[in-house]
Amino acid sequence: MSTATVNVLETIARIRQDVCALHAELTRYGLVVWTAGNVSARVPGRDLMVIKPSGVSYDDLTPEQMVVTDLYGVPVDGDADGEWGNPALSPSSDAAAHAYVYRNMPDVGGVVHTHSTYATAWAARGESIPCVLTMMGDEFGGSIPVGPFALIGDDSIGQGIVETLKNSTSPAVLMQNHGPFTIGKDARSAVKAAVMCEEVAKTVHVSRQLGEPLPIDQARIDSLYARYQNVYGQ
Repeated sequence: MSTATVNVLETIARIRQDVCALHAELTRYGLVVWTAGNVSARVPGRDLMVIKPSGVSYDDLTPEQMVVTDLYGVPVDGDADGEWGNPALSPSSDAAAHAYVYRNMPDVGGVVHTHSTYATAWAARGESIPCVLTMMGDEFGGSIPVGPFALIGDDSIGQGIVETLKNSTSPAVLMQNHGPFTIGKDARSAVKAAVMCEEVAKTVHVSRQLGEPLPIDQARIDSLYARYQNVYGQ
């Protein structure tokens, strides 16, 4: 077995562990129910991704069950040098959507889909979440946009995600009548975006029950975003 094959096997094993562990964050923050939702991660340097299997309970997920696919969502077992052993499980029904994002947004290293209650409620209305919180300025650089209606089964959802986010600072999109998808430089960043998306969806909803939320000037949003993305933290 070549050194290159050993390296990719080790990388895939690590990504499988990471992706499996990150699914626990979706249940921890109440972003999914039953087997809905999924996390995926790009395999660096390869036209591959790792994604949750379809229809497996979150409590039963193991790293070995994470499915390796190409960037069309088709499961693959390896190359001439060796195999990384896909489980006898099908990838998530959203695999084609995730794969389309990776093919068309090369800087994206992780994709997450949830049906979190408040964000999905906004998606059901086909309404973007307005940037009325400094937290939104920090995390999203503006409103959280709505993507077009699309059916599961091919890469139509992925096309809508890319079209909506390619010129946006937001790492989240509310796919109309479906729910939120988030992207990030890696899978953990995409999970964080999903958590924050649901938090602001809930807060802005509550605010609207009390009255009309106050908008934030775009120049201030830009300042918040620049500081948070480039200065804040370690």
